[in-house]
Amino acid sequence: MANLNLSVVVLDYDGTIADDGVLHPDVRAAIAEIRARGLVVVLATGRILSDLQRVLGDLRVVDAVVAENGAVLAFPESGRSTALGAAPDSFVAALCQRNVQVTVGECVVETDASAAPIVLELVRQMELPLVLAFNAGRLMVLPQGISKATGLNAALRALRLSEHNALAIGNAENDHAMLTACEVGVAVSWGSRALRAVADEVIPGDGPAAVAAYLRRLCSPARMPIPGPDRHHVLLGALPSGDTLSLAVRGRNVLVAGDPRSGKSWLTGLLCEQLILQHYCLCVVDPEGDYKPLEGLPRVVAFGGSSPPPRPYEVARTLRHPDVSMVVDLSHLRHEEKRDYVQTLLPLLAALRRQGGIPHRTVLDEAHYFVEDPEGRLLLDMDAGGYTLATYRPAQLPPLVLAAAGVVLLTRTTDFAGLQALHAENIADPVGRLSLGEAMLLPNGEESPDQPVPFRMAPRLTEHVRHREKYLDVPVADRYAFVFTSHNRPIGCKVHTLTEFGAFLSECPPAVLAGHLDRRDVSRWVGDVFGDHVLAGRIHELEELHRMGRPVDAADALRQLVDERYTLVTRR
Repeated sequence: MANLNLSVVVLDYDGTIADDGVLHPDVRAAIAEIRARGLVVVLATGRILSDLQRVLGDLRVVDAVVAENGAVLAFPESGRSTALGAAPDSFVAALCQRNVQVTVGECVVETDASAAPIVLELVRQMELPLVLAFNAGRLMVLPQGISKATGLNAALRALRLSEHNALAIGNAENDHAMLTACEVGVAVSWGSRALRAVADEVIPGDGPAAVAAYLRRLCSPARMPIPGPDRHHVLLGALPSGDTLSLAVRGRNVLVAGDPRSGKSWLTGLLCEQLILQHYCLCVVDPEGDYKPLEGLPRVVAFGGSSPPPRPYEVARTLRHPDVSMVVDLSHLRHEEKRDYVQTLLPLLAALRRQGGIPHRTVLDEAHYFVEDPEGRLLLDMDAGGYTLATYRPAQLPPLVLAAAGVVLLTRTTDFAGLQALHAENIADPVGRLSLGEAMLLPNGEESPDQPVPFRMAPRLTEHVRHREKYLDVPVADRYAFVFTSHNRPIGCKVHTLTEFGAFLSECPPAVLAGHLDRRDVSRWVGDVFGDHVLAGRIHELEELHRMGRPVDAADALRQLVDERYTLVTRR
């Protein structure tokens, strides 16, 4: 399984790469080597910045320093530094009055760990927003919300780098947050037992020289190591038992396949939402405009739609910000224009990811339109991982693309050729009977080692856009058609589209429509057949008004709800 690019190495100082305050010479040389190969090195320490300069000397041995346990940032090359808080003078004075020996930085107040009871009691008495952080035999008192993780994130934002391309190495209690904040957290074997227990990987050895050897191994090549289980997960949904099912995401290629209107775009959007909220950078290539609502999430920008799609330099400029995701809406282009654009965009995204690790994931809906021929696989860098491909025709994808999918998720599908291409023809019956909102995870060696796992999809935060071309006028199968009835006898023809449904409302006798509203038939049809639970919910509200005897022109109200949801969707 391939992995994310490694761009940043974050190092604790005392006890990790330094003995008695002195940077180990082999570590100094290793830092110079990995920086020469393009990696950024950040030093994260509990020391006060002036004290660090005293013991380390020239701080330009690294690219950035996070000092005072996250409270002070320094960028040695420019000589700039900034504090994220300030030490409370009244608190320092009160400690001195109690004969507590302290060292005061720009923000941190440091003392011996044995003074913790006095410090804690004083914090309570003065009602100060301070927290205590232990580091071996020392105690640091800091403003609430300050940690190595917060300082590191601020430094990475300034450097336009992502924590998901960062690896951290630490040894002590105050390194927990730093290791958790990075994509991979590494502890040293000679450090805190508790830190080793939660780290992704442990460096064996007995001192900083072992860290130097580990740093050199990181550069061959500069990819994130894959140590044990991945702690970064997205929620897929609920198992039949009621337990939750989650998916490890680091660097894996994901294929989502299913029939049209089976919920595959909903499931793909569910994965996108959670990755965005975890600060991964996504580029969503959206041929039909299904993913525009993702713009409602923080740090997401949408391009295209009724405007021209972004030019290559605009894509590259946007992705200079690693905490920003982008949706490229191609829904207003002709099919050939979409193909031409995507054939230019995909290689660009692969090149950007190889160079700087961004975007972390490329999402391509209707993938069979763009990479269906054998040469189409050349548009993708599947070996690098980080692709999510959605399709209703998996058999049209090149075999090498299918083989590179580490995770396969199926919504309802009756495409036997597609199941054969996925070596899943043995589950044709159960996967063909999946309801809307249900999906299946194929065996992959991690979450489902032996058997396919059915699950009910988790709810979404953003709406799923429905489009006129796709849902208003495309007929459903005969068995899913709506049948208007009177006294249990059909009247008129079966209704296969929402357009036909709206047209028949003008001819439908009020008593017939009233009966369907009483039985909630319309909301169930829209929800079960089209999977549009937003519109179904609004129709349900109308049905309830009718059941309560409220005066309402039901036919006109239904037409208006459908029109607002589909025809006017581009105004939103």
